[in-house]
Amino acid sequence: MSQTPVGEVRPSQLLWTYGPGSLVDLPNLSVVTMGIDRWDPNRCQPVQEARLLSTVRRVLGDQVESLRMPPMTDSDTVDPFSAEAYVGVPVKPFPRWMRCVKCGLLSPFDSGLFELKANRFRPEWTRFVHKGCTGSRGDQKPRDADAVPARFLLACRQGHLDDFPWHWFVHAGPSSCKGTLRFFESGASLQTENLWVRCDSCEAARSMAQAFGQAGRDNLPGCRGRHPHLNRFEENCKEAPRAILLGATNGWFPITLSVLAIPQTGSPLAQLIGDGWTFFEDVESELEAKVVVKTLKKSAQLPGIEAFSPDQVWEAIEAHRNQDSSEEEIDLKGPEWDVLTSPTPPSDYPHFMSKEVSVPTGFEPFLTRVLLLERLREVNALIGFTRVESPNEGGADERAPRAAIGKGAPNWIPATQVHGEGIFLQFDEDALKDWAAHTGPRALGSILRRGHRGWRARRGLDPDPGFPGLRYALLHTISHLLIRELALDCGYNAASIRERVYAETEGGKSQAGILIYTAAADSDGTLGGLVDLGKPENLGRLLRQSLDRAKVCASDPLCAEHDPRKDQTLHGASCHACSFVSETSCECGNRYLDRALVIPTLQVSDAAFFKGL
Repeated sequence: MSQTPVGEVRPSQLLWTYGPGSLVDLPNLSVVTMGIDRWDPNRCQPVQEARLLSTVRRVLGDQVESLRMPPMTDSDTVDPFSAEAYVGVPVKPFPRWMRCVKCGLLSPFDSGLFELKANRFRPEWTRFVHKGCTGSRGDQKPRDADAVPARFLLACRQGHLDDFPWHWFVHAGPSSCKGTLRFFESGASLQTENLWVRCDSCEAARSMAQAFGQAGRDNLPGCRGRHPHLNRFEENCKEAPRAILLGATNGWFPITLSVLAIPQTGSPLAQLIGDGWTFFEDVESELEAKVVVKTLKKSAQLPGIEAFSPDQVWEAIEAHRNQDSSEEEIDLKGPEWDVLTSPTPPSDYPHFMSKEVSVPTGFEPFLTRVLLLERLREVNALIGFTRVESPNEGGADERAPRAAIGKGAPNWIPATQVHGEGIFLQFDEDALKDWAAHTGPRALGSILRRGHRGWRARRGLDPDPGFPGLRYALLHTISHLLIRELALDCGYNAASIRERVYAETEGGKSQAGILIYTAAADSDGTLGGLVDLGKPENLGRLLRQSLDRAKVCASDPLCAEHDPRKDQTLHGASCHACSFVSETSCECGNRYLDRALVIPTLQVSDAAFFKGL
């Protein structure tokens, strides 16, 4: 198969939006990103994060050797006719069915009726054309007309994706008719009932409205188990496929693991050796250490190593090799919590620099620590994906298992790293326990739990597991309110600010904190605006403003009166007008939120944590 550049995406998008198995909807055509078995790992720079790699191995197997950045090149400086121009991620056109914008012809792109027009200098102009189109009535002068992808697809919860069965659909089942199909519109609007497909030979026709809902379940064939990014079919898929639109958000949801690069040793050099152990594990002498250090300094693959001499590095290598490394981390957030709450937080590490400041005036009964993280690194790894339902939809992964991003067991995993800054707030444990013991919060927690049970029961899941607890809902809501307020002042857009909520209370743990940090790969998130707002005089003002805004929502009284028991949802008094944030910011998809847990609302006045402020 010949290679043709068709467009560009940012490396971070290959983890969150356009990863393996997803569709990239370009201006003139649509392509599916192929599995990582088709990527060139030699073009992918390794990412060093031992703690995340260990977790990935426990999920995908010990054969995973490394985490690697997606391949990238500077298209502005590379000759389009050179081999370097092909550095990138392989894709193929999908869906196969194309529609002529002039005559409505509906046919696969490999049927001989369409031709690919490539432009090496302007990849975004690459397109398919209908050769010699004569118009919808066949009475026009033959000329090439643009062809666009058919906008309807089939997907199921098992992660399968397939072309829409146009012949089956228009003929109401298997048919021997081989006539060409036409897609046309009737009516002034583009609603599905006004979109039709017709067979030129037998004149059978059907509205696209019959492909959705209960009608769709009756009019569509069974799932063929197709994975277009792997070029294979899985047999005996029992899930009922459903029609989705090209570009719909439910077509691909990434499953990722993320960690913060935190100090796990008492020495910055020891931390560097641990993070980049793949570079040093085969070093057997001080001379070899000198060569490796020189190489790393030139390649900048391990920032910070240039501050140490080869003999210091060799001593650290020997010390790391002799230590007991049999114990593995099980909890991703646990070690982070231990570092963030340690009596003497680390202050100057290669990827971690923190400074403790005083709690804002007036918030002493609620907060015990404010930590400014002036240097921070987050590493994310893509381990799979789901379709139709998000993996964090209250346990949706129980119905939508993780789909593979490559054939067989992978020996490397796509990963990205972002550098930024953040603010950590630790809440008073006694204040939280006292608040949770009152009748108001317990009643509201019961309502949220019943909404959670109803949500899961409606999807055929065990109603009980998965509820994160009342403490999590409180801290999660505070985090969202503060993110929205910080975005107005810090200089970053709201989508580049993320959260990590520490609310684990089982197994003898008593976590109670939130970390709000930047995660913008393009600007590296290190402008300093967020840390500056964490200073006591600024943070106190922002906290008060966020609580004041939360008292009344623009959608009140509907927002304040929302009862998750009635509509079986996963949030209480919360909506886009008051506390929802971008999907890239929230760690659980804007679920388990309720303003009434934080501040008195029009409907509930006895459940607020900050009631006496």
